[in-house]
Amino acid sequence: MVADLSNSEANKKHRPVVTTDDQENTEESEFRVIIMEANIREENDRIAQQNRAYLEDKRVVALNLISSPGAGKTTLLVETLNAIKDEIHCAVIEGDQQTSNDAKLIAKTGVPVVQINTRECCHLEALQVGQAFEALPMDEVELLFVENVGNLICPAGFDLGEAEKVAIMSITEGEDKPIKYPLCFHLANVLVLTKMDLLPYLRFDLDLCKQYVLRINPKIQIIETSVYAHQGIEDWLDLLRARVRQSRSD
Repeated sequence: MVADLSNSEANKKHRPVVTTDDQENTEESEFRVIIMEANIREENDRIAQQNRAYLEDKRVVALNLISSPGAGKTTLLVETLNAIKDEIHCAVIEGDQQTSNDAKLIAKTGVPVVQINTRECCHLEALQVGQAFEALPMDEVELLFVENVGNLICPAGFDLGEAEKVAIMSITEGEDKPIKYPLCFHLANVLVLTKMDLLPYLRFDLDLCKQYVLRINPKIQIIETSVYAHQGIEDWLDLLRARVRQSRSD
């Protein structure tokens, strides 16, 4: 069953406010543009801290998965859930602008999932994630995956209260993605490279890609994976198991 929060108040688009001051005896009106972004970020960060405190209190490891569209987030996530759902209690918050296609794929694994449609917005926000907790069995969850909207820019700039950001990048995207969109890779603790089985067929410089990533974030952990070839999946699962073990022992 897929819970749908698409019509929540948190999904209403924040827009800049534009006001006009008309003055007599002037040929042109003065326009005052009030940029709301700073206030929106401030409020988002406040709610993110509430989310983080809530998750830490319940010892839930929350991972914010960020990638371009088509990088393979959902495919990797389905493989991950099928592999560890019997040993770790998992849940998923699924973010997309439209449709519940990915949430339906997640639901087939038997793991609880909440769908959030952001409509014209290009990222999830902390309020949406906090509201999603109410639709999940959070007293049982140990590992929460937040699959963000496919976008390397906007999702990186909005804290959701997660324990870690995980960047997911397909090798079909080109080795220069990390230096073109550096914030995501700078903030992530882990980079999962996907579709590694295609490497022999692509003009993708793996070593150069790693150089770019490590230039931006020398501490990032890089895991090379292919779901179809089952390459690197155990390394990814071991990382998840280690995060949950640490949370259980804290």
